[in-house]
Amino acid sequence: MSLEAGARTMDPPCGAEVPSPRVDDSGSLQVFRGRGIAVLLVVVLTMAIFAKGVVPAMSTLNTDFPSYFTAAKIVADGGPADRLYDIPWFQQQMRRYHVGVPSEGKFSPFPPPTALLLIPLTRLQPIDALRVVTLCSVACLIASITLLAKILSWRTIDAAIFVLLSGYAVVSGLRFGQPYVIVSLSCILGYYAYVKRRPLLGGICFGVFAPIKYFSVPLLVYFAFRKQWKLALSGMLTILLVVFVSIGVLGWPIHANFLSILEGHLIGRLAMQDPFTASFQSFDSLFRRLFVFDSAFNPVPLWSVPRLQPVAVVVTKLAIFGAAMATVVRLARSGAAAAAPCIGIIGVLTLLLAPATATYHFSLLWLPVGLLVNFAFQKSAPGCAYFMLGAYALIGVFPYRFTVPFEGRGGLSVLAYPRLWLLLAIFSVCLYCGWRRAPSSP
Repeated sequence: MSLEAGARTMDPPCGAEVPSPRVDDSGSLQVFRGRGIAVLLVVVLTMAIFAKGVVPAMSTLNTDFPSYFTAAKIVADGGPADRLYDIPWFQQQMRRYHVGVPSEGKFSPFPPPTALLLIPLTRLQPIDALRVVTLCSVACLIASITLLAKILSWRTIDAAIFVLLSGYAVVSGLRFGQPYVIVSLSCILGYYAYVKRRPLLGGICFGVFAPIKYFSVPLLVYFAFRKQWKLALSGMLTILLVVFVSIGVLGWPIHANFLSILEGHLIGRLAMQDPFTASFQSFDSLFRRLFVFDSAFNPVPLWSVPRLQPVAVVVTKLAIFGAAMATVVRLARSGAAAAAPCIGIIGVLTLLLAPATATYHFSLLWLPVGLLVNFAFQKSAPGCAYFMLGAYALIGVFPYRFTVPFEGRGGLSVLAYPRLWLLLAIFSVCLYCGWRRAPSSP
């Protein structure tokens, strides 16, 4: 039975009836109806991203990239890598290399292997290095669209709209010289290799950036849980190889220093950052806003009970984690077909539990949300699919400036976290869809 025919036999589970997507003559899913409108959307989104992300990155250094570049320069010049987390000293090196605004620079809390990322570009001027990184990110953006279209059996134009609707994630990633577009492509490549039955390559793709950005580590744990040993072990060995190279190049002291600052990172307390800021959009930040008084940063909490903050964080995260694992186990009864929605759930879960997220982190949603939307379509639940698409698009284009005034106003602070609530909405609907559409017995 075709997807379209199957969708007509059941009512969509999320609200009012929603039209099912069509399948064209090539077998590709038409997620966004109307080719003319789809083309217009791609053009508008591309122009916006080019104007706000690519053009500024080609002409001006901003925050984030100067820190990556300075760390690489220190290593390439044989400097004392064990001092990378010494913020005043690091800022002096930024002045020495004339990179960015020193007062905004720091290497903490980046993992040590991050210092190796830009070493091949250290002979270039900082702005030229940023231009190279920007062009690489654009190429990875295009490759991500192409691969997602293949993985999801979507039209390329639909995959392009989907990726470009992540909006701020792409713009800020390009503008600040962040590597998240490349990291996201690596995860997409890993999953593509998995479905093409090339587990060793898949593990390498999942593992290569894991010591720098941890997003793929829970995915490797899932593959180990499913006894996909070749993929899981190749991923873990790749991680170990990167770590050993990092220790060999940078030395052990900086890695020991990183372990000492990791605790603060895991609870959302980052050096030179306001720990209460809603910019992080995490439960750690939200409950700190609600329950911890600070005369400078948070003079008006909802209720000044500092001990309640860690309890609320732990209870909330444990509840979310438990619900996700229960759904993953239930889905696992369907065998190999469960991989796509389970990876989707784990991907969304990882960002939802993160102690601090920025807009550019959400390019990591391309693979998990795409898989979840596809799962909902395949299970004749277009209402769930379009709800997740809508929430995902809102994360990418929401005018956050309208919610900033609520920050630090007691109970109204919850309104300053729209990105967190939208991600929680995606998570809740994917669990609903997964629970209702999973087999009820082994």
